[in-house]
Amino acid sequence: MEASMAIFFTADTHFGHGGILHACKRPFASIGEHDELVAEAWNATVRPGDTVYHLGDFALSRDAAAIERAFRRLNGRKILIVGNHDRRGRRLPWAEQHEGIREISVEGRHLVLCHYPLRSWARAFRGSLHLFGHTHGRLPGTTQSCDVGVDVWGYRPVSLSAVIDAMALSDTRPEELRTA
Repeated sequence: MEASMAIFFTADTHFGHGGILHACKRPFASIGEHDELVAEAWNATVRPGDTVYHLGDFALSRDAAAIERAFRRLNGRKILIVGNHDRRGRRLPWAEQHEGIREISVEGRHLVLCHYPLRSWARAFRGSLHLFGHTHGRLPGTTQSCDVGVDVWGYRPVSLSAVIDAMALSDTRPEELRTA
């Protein structure tokens, strides 16, 4: 019997972007070493039949062939929620691409996916969760929102159950839900 396929989330891989090493204090000697480790961590987590929602900033490089090689090397069905550095990355053969905000349901949970963190999102009052990237771990999550970027999750995609566990550790409610 075949195992069920898993769903993962990630953001801000920045393949080929040498400047990200300094900007985010990523502990790699070169962008080549960075790209290798990120790809290895991805493939150690994601099986070929799994789905990965990438919440933007997949790569930033002038070398289109290198970006495509990195993309094709990664396991899983890949869905892009476009980020601010995805101009060249949009040419890759993503299973789907979405601008702005994408709402989905996973494991009975309503999720609002966006590259950018939101202060308010659809159905937050009904327990909807918001997953984002862009901030490279600089903006803490809440009881209903979480940065799924590689800077937060050991340079690998993360499962919804791990995200929910992280949210449970927060004592900060989403701003819109706070009472006076």
